[in-house]
Amino acid sequence: MCFSAGASFAGGAVISAIGAATLVKVRNPEQKLFASIPLLFGVQQISEGFVWAALNNLTTGPALDIPAYIFLVAAVVIWPTMIPLSVLKMEKPGWRRRAILVFLVAGIITSLYYGAGLTLHEVTPQIREHHILYTNTYPQPLSLPVFGLYAVATLLPLYFSSVRRMYIFGILVTISCLITGIFYREYLTSVWCFFAALISVTIFIIVSDTVSTRNPRH
Repeated sequence: MCFSAGASFAGGAVISAIGAATLVKVRNPEQKLFASIPLLFGVQQISEGFVWAALNNLTTGPALDIPAYIFLVAAVVIWPTMIPLSVLKMEKPGWRRRAILVFLVAGIITSLYYGAGLTLHEVTPQIREHHILYTNTYPQPLSLPVFGLYAVATLLPLYFSSVRRMYIFGILVTISCLITGIFYREYLTSVWCFFAALISVTIFIIVSDTVSTRNPRH
């Protein structure tokens, strides 16, 4: 989260609770991966709370590195693959499923790139202007096209999905990406993940709606 350790811990706890409630709602195994997104976002925000705490206390070593890499692995390695895969698992055979499969391939490429980057290059978190900035030594010429793949993998499946109200989730995440890119570009990883974590509570509504549709009251 982009303000303080306390805000990250509190936000992460609330989002995790909503995530657990979302998983309880699931009846169809194909929905479980999608339903687990808010819970993972909650864990991610809690991990950044520990990053805040370490930086505030001028702590270095594992106390800083472990939560920072937990946050970053979720942000740039897990999400590009998990989001299109979770949407794909809920989609019926047809042109939409084939399109989402293409987005999944883009996500896998993105995850591999960032995974290699986290392994081969140094990433340093620091507090700047009440936000956490993750500086890295990734090859700069590739940063923009890879982020384009990231956006394709994480946003477009939400619009192509036939699941009811999924597009609303897509619109909210897209708006949050644009706002973050315009006003918080340097802190994109931290701030966009914070917005996306908050927005992920709409997954509870989507899953609940799907359950009620499958099991209408008579």
